[in-house]
Amino acid sequence: CEHGRIRSQCKECGGASICTHGRRRSRCKECGGASICTHGRERAKCKECGGASICAHGRQRDKCKECGGASICAHGRERAKCKECGGASICIHGRQRAKCKECGGASICTHGRRRSQCKECGGASICTHARRRSQCKECGGSSICTHARIRSRCKECGGASICIHARRRSTCKDCR
Repeated sequence: CEHGRIRSQCKECGGASICTHGRRRSRCKECGGASICTHGRERAKCKECGGASICAHGRQRDKCKECGGASICAHGRERAKCKECGGASICIHGRQRAKCKECGGASICTHGRRRSQCKECGGASICTHARRRSQCKECGGSSICTHARIRSRCKECGGASICIHARRRSTCKDCR
């Protein structure tokens, strides 16, 4: 099309592959796209459906070290994020390009903070109560358990930060 895209996939031209939500029709959950499985995930990447992109180890095939995935470099890291290989995601300062303040990374806002976590910018990780969305009790954040505690630190829920002695793993004398 005149925008330099395939006409059927161009949002501005109203391409046939674009749904009313502005997404590719096959990948839109709301439209019930063909690439979306019954679990609401992309079919190829769904472990439960045994998607084509999932290896025998239950990982994404291209990122699995044991399978020798294409995205894994000789150093055993994700190729794009490997400093030694000069990965595409690494800037001249040796940091992830999107998160580098000096390079003006896309993830950094005008206040010099992570865009998603900036209250002033209204970041996606900040709820209406000006707290981290995942840790807000009023919003029912994903990190909050049914006992209104941080899930990883809840003894009743068997949180990951709680050891077998029912203490915080990092401060338990018996676990050290």
